[in-house]
Amino acid sequence: MSRQLISTGSPFEKTAGYSRAVVDGDFCFVAGTTGYDYTTMTLPEDVTSQAANCFKTIGGVLEGAGFAMADIVRATYYIVDPADADAVFAVCGQYLSEIRPAATLLVVAALLKPDMKIEIEVTAKRRS
Repeated sequence: MSRQLISTGSPFEKTAGYSRAVVDGDFCFVAGTTGYDYTTMTLPEDVTSQAANCFKTIGGVLEGAGFAMADIVRATYYIVDPADADAVFAVCGQYLSEIRPAATLLVVAALLKPDMKIEIEVTAKRRS
């Protein structure tokens, strides 16, 4: 299987030189995904809604690439406020409690825009 680039059609992907995801063999590497609601092009104010939007986007990307959420083997969460960790963990549990990928949560100084509270990236491996 050859390498496949997955795009959401955002012009920023070409400008910044990245893909929403890259499929290489049985792996799918999903780029850092923020909490935008792409149907309304809005960013909710609260971290809970942003985290849920991250997972909705990630799920759609994985499905479009022929993967499932259950294929996630690695997740990295970036938050800007350590006080948001418990709320983020609650959302992660809703989506990943049965999957239980290896995961890391990092508190960072900032994300690209000040109203972004979380960014999530995942790696999935297709199950045989």
